[in-house]
Amino acid sequence: MLKGQLDKLIIESTLLKRNPLGDPFIRECPVYLPPGYSSERHYPLLVDLAPYTSSGLARVAWKNFSKSIPERIETLILQDKIPPVIVAFPDCFTRLGGNQYINSTALGPYEDHIMQEIVPQLERSYPCGGAGKRVVYGKSSGGYAALVYGMRHPDFWSGVACQSGDMGFELGYLYDMPRVLTTFASYDYSIQKFFESFEQNDQPRGEDIHLLMMFAMAATYDPSPDPRDYLGIRLPVNLKTMDIIKERWENWIKNDPLEMLDSHGENLKKLKSLFIDCGAQDQYRLQFGARKFSKALLEKNIPHCYEEFQGTHSGIDYRLEFSLPFLLRAL
Repeated sequence: MLKGQLDKLIIESTLLKRNPLGDPFIRECPVYLPPGYSSERHYPLLVDLAPYTSSGLARVAWKNFSKSIPERIETLILQDKIPPVIVAFPDCFTRLGGNQYINSTALGPYEDHIMQEIVPQLERSYPCGGAGKRVVYGKSSGGYAALVYGMRHPDFWSGVACQSGDMGFELGYLYDMPRVLTTFASYDYSIQKFFESFEQNDQPRGEDIHLLMMFAMAATYDPSPDPRDYLGIRLPVNLKTMDIIKERWENWIKNDPLEMLDSHGENLKKLKSLFIDCGAQDQYRLQFGARKFSKALLEKNIPHCYEEFQGTHSGIDYRLEFSLPFLLRAL
């Protein structure tokens, strides 16, 4: 049982009011307040970005045989491994099963939503954050976004943790494309037909979730301007032969953290702390991208901590016990 408390903030977004997917623009954002919380004290602000298929609401929920994220953070506080902090858990779930938290004409301006609406409202509502006191972290899709935010907005964020974040898109996404196209064929390569089936099924198959994930990535990295493309989705390959469609795939690659390093890498030097980790047995092969990324950081003399652990992409919430102390020591 928590000694601190879970509060909730209602976020009414102007930026998401007309989002193309029709997702809610009024959301509940759970907020963890530490033991002994006082409005007279100023706290570091942590923003937790959930992985794909999850949301802030799930991140704070009770877990069987394990600890919720707030319980893990509170344990670190009570053990004096981190100072008391305020942690926000935004809900950015979408019709496409999740979010990469960057601006997209097909999903909505979620990067702006986080930085221009959620964080300012948190800092107006609680004594937290501000310049030099903001940390963003996440796993998988959330880790990807945290790293991208660090590269794009180092004057806004002070600490970044990317835990098993998406990078190395060739191995992460193209490798899975044959499997995705095989599933897509059962829907006659019709995105609309897939969604009509998927949204009527309350027990979707794992293969359908995987196909949905690839649609979400396509809508994020290469949203189609053609209104004939259902939900703004188009894949970067020929659906029958899997030949790469160069101009589309280039749009994906521009969003790969490995590719962004050349143009945005120097910004990471402005951060107070940067933590990256990945499981050595990650089933999405993200460890290879993480190794390349860390190697490139070393070559550019960009300070960071990189750790590789024995594990997969699953069940790794415990890694917060390593990332958060590292990040918060620098604040």
